[in-house]
Amino acid sequence: MLTLIQGNIVNLLDNTIKYGELSIVNGHIFNKKILGPEDKSKTYLIPPFVDAHVHIESSMLPPGQFARLAVRHGTLATVSDPHEIANVLGLAGVEFMLNESKDLPFYFCFGAPSCVPATVFETAGSKIDLDDLKTLFLEHKLSYLAEMMNFPGVINNDPEVIAKINLAKSLSLPIDGHAPGLVGEEAQNYFKNGISTDHECFTFDEAKQKIALGVKILIREGSAAKNFNELIPLAKEHPHRIMFCSDDKHPDELLLGHINELVKRAIKFGIPSLDALRMASLNPKLHYGLAIGMLQEGEPADFLVIDNIEDLNIKEVYHHGNLVSNGEVDYIEVGSSLTPNKFNAKKIYLEDIKIEKPETSKTINYIQVLDGQLITEKHSLRLTYTDDFEAWLLQQGLQKLVVYNRYEESLPAVSFIKGFNLSEGAIASTVAHDSHNIIAVGVTDQDIIDVINRLIEEQGGLIAASKTKLGVLPLPIAGLMSNKPAEKVAESYTKINNFVKTQLSCPLTSPFMTLSFMALLVIPAYKLSDKGPFDGNKFEFSGIFE
Repeated sequence: MLTLIQGNIVNLLDNTIKYGELSIVNGHIFNKKILGPEDKSKTYLIPPFVDAHVHIESSMLPPGQFARLAVRHGTLATVSDPHEIANVLGLAGVEFMLNESKDLPFYFCFGAPSCVPATVFETAGSKIDLDDLKTLFLEHKLSYLAEMMNFPGVINNDPEVIAKINLAKSLSLPIDGHAPGLVGEEAQNYFKNGISTDHECFTFDEAKQKIALGVKILIREGSAAKNFNELIPLAKEHPHRIMFCSDDKHPDELLLGHINELVKRAIKFGIPSLDALRMASLNPKLHYGLAIGMLQEGEPADFLVIDNIEDLNIKEVYHHGNLVSNGEVDYIEVGSSLTPNKFNAKKIYLEDIKIEKPETSKTINYIQVLDGQLITEKHSLRLTYTDDFEAWLLQQGLQKLVVYNRYEESLPAVSFIKGFNLSEGAIASTVAHDSHNIIAVGVTDQDIIDVINRLIEEQGGLIAASKTKLGVLPLPIAGLMSNKPAEKVAESYTKINNFVKTQLSCPLTSPFMTLSFMALLVIPAYKLSDKGPFDGNKFEFSGIFE
């Protein structure tokens, strides 16, 4: 079947825009005929967008439902690290994601998780070892080694870490980096091992140093970590070394926009439109060897129809010549009844999280939350309470943070945190990067116990409770994803997120997303694993009191 479509064809390979006609046969571009110069009165045909680094699971949606929302915004491919579900279910979790994405009109480029568990200082539900990586590369044909979070292991030549890197290098596969704040000699020692990207830069100078080392920088703008404003000036000098990514995107925000919003913001900032489009599509295609088409003869007929090159209003999205979205409604049919999970946590009690009153001669260490960032700060405070330790904590703005192992029997770990400022009640989640144990923060111990035990009953999800109301978003797929339609999940998430911000008075932009990163030990500076408080700068456990 022959299909003809005309428009201003954007060619990112030679940075031209010319009016022309595409002849599409069997889903591929058979012929591209140039009819004249750019005609701004006509629509534009541009390559589709690529999210260059994302964890699909963080959308709380399985692959098909994620794709349904993403295509509306012109995203037709993701470079996806499935290490979230791998931390819960191991190799079987990765295989679940592969099966769920099979035969969808969307390009899911899954990588092989390099760090499951992320560190030896936490308990995950499973492990991805070297043999599993061989299975993923050789049998499942995964095409890159996903983010190498164990940067101390790389720098110090840990045999297991180096063996994973060498396996990917022997297969000529890209290796993704994860080196927050790493600069100078340590950065040189890390990236000299063949690691070629980093999505964890949070300052301009850090990213500039890494570009000088030959690293490609992924500018991240997710639901919690937002680095676009700080890093986009790099694109003026280095458009060929920049890509866009979301890393973690909650369903309410995915419903509203995706990589398209970063392209528009880049153009508004002053980045030439073709450079902005290049960073959103061609750069990740070339780096990861994606099969997605770029409006070239012989390639799949993958493209967006937009109104103009600045506003980027998406009229239609095509995959292999087939319409998959008109910009508002998708034409992807998906559905899954599978809900694989691993959940062995038992009910806990008040004495399990109780902390004995310390001596007033001591100092207390606590986690300081930074809104819109994955990093935290480690702060200390001299104890000055008289009789009521709990009341003194609240006066200082400190609330209790609990992480509880959901895979095997153990006691919960406890620390203190500042920044959630809940006026009452508690919130809890089984989305707790990277091991995805139960994590909770609350005003009183009873509040915390109540939400944790309700999550155990649900076998995974998000929960928020005030004195009189309760909100629950069940996540039956590995405690990470819902089996409901994307729009319903987005609606439920918006409702429970707003409940935390209004009824519990939490000032954070995305309370649940921020909470989920308070157990992420590979991001400095102070976090809490199921084994105890952890100093991410020293990469060792650190007590609450000193």
